[in-house]
Amino acid sequence: MTEFHFTVTHTHGAARRGVLTTPHGVVNTPVFMAVGTQGAVKAVTQRDLEDLGSEIVLANTYHLYLRPGADRIARLGGLHKFMGWDKPILTDSGGYQVFSLAERRTVQEQGATFRSHLDGSEHLLTPESAVDIQAQLGSDVAMVLDECLEYPASHDRARESLERTLRWAKRGRDHFVAMRSRSLESDSRDIEGGRPLITNPGQAQFGIIQGGTYTDLRRRSVDETVAIGFEAYAIGGLSVGEPIAEMYDVTEETTRWLPADRPRYLMGVGTPVDLVESVARGIDMFDCVLPTRNARNGQLFTSAGRLNIKNAEYAEDESPADPECTCYTCRHFSRAYLRHLFLSREMTSATLNTLHNLHFYLDTMRRLREAIVFSTLEEVRQSYRRIFPA
Repeated sequence: MTEFHFTVTHTHGAARRGVLTTPHGVVNTPVFMAVGTQGAVKAVTQRDLEDLGSEIVLANTYHLYLRPGADRIARLGGLHKFMGWDKPILTDSGGYQVFSLAERRTVQEQGATFRSHLDGSEHLLTPESAVDIQAQLGSDVAMVLDECLEYPASHDRARESLERTLRWAKRGRDHFVAMRSRSLESDSRDIEGGRPLITNPGQAQFGIIQGGTYTDLRRRSVDETVAIGFEAYAIGGLSVGEPIAEMYDVTEETTRWLPADRPRYLMGVGTPVDLVESVARGIDMFDCVLPTRNARNGQLFTSAGRLNIKNAEYAEDESPADPECTCYTCRHFSRAYLRHLFLSREMTSATLNTLHNLHFYLDTMRRLREAIVFSTLEEVRQSYRRIFPA
């Protein structure tokens, strides 16, 4: 299978354009990954995603583990085959969902014990089991299990959480390397108890940088996580309630310390301006539910800013949501029709709004890639600041 590797092709200041090669295809960076929580991006089909030019999607380990189960997906040929998507997939570790359960989970050194939101059954997620689950899913990128820290948190609390994350990272990496070595020595679909253990032997594993908003802890996290040795690195623990300026500062500092020859992934971010500002600070990969969730709630991202389609002013507006947009929704439907669908609670409303918002996000990334090549990033940056003021 194709090995995972990354090449930076152009730079402009701290911003980079690159090419990420995975077993299921090439991804041009900077890239935005639509969130397909349960193996599907809500309200749209995989054909829609391909038509939009999406090159990689994110799927949620926690939800797929609970339903339909990683064993079942593995028996059915892995997540790519199961969901009918032959392009790259990144899976998170499930840690964020577990830690967001609050009253339903307990964190200890072994891992995190939690109760399913579906039926209340008890489960234990460990650094090792997070590797096993994602190996069965067969994603192209698997995230290591980390502890997601709340905001605000004291320095002592952030340090304790970071140290646990570092211990978990070492355990997760050791288990990942051992499993991969075993698969290379035998059949890549190593069978144990009738179930495939690995459905994508070319899978890569990303480490996650934590440390809250504390510079010294972020630096320590980078140094010790890089020393463990992963294919690439993600910045976690941001966009959890901290001031936007602080998020940008932590991102800029942390990115500066990460290896230049590896992709840098900022997890769970963000608004269109967040993407632009973070690309300017050297980030290569993003994911966020914002474009799809806001679409289902009737908010569209446009070249003139945010548009709330449910507003009465659009009741007889024959213009498209965004006159400058070339997406399917804007080419065929008026604001008046989109408002009607939303107020009527038609399922088509979510589909058309989601198609538009994803097009806007993916087009933003295309513009950023071109701006890096042609050294016009500052112009794009200022235009987005005007359109989406803080």
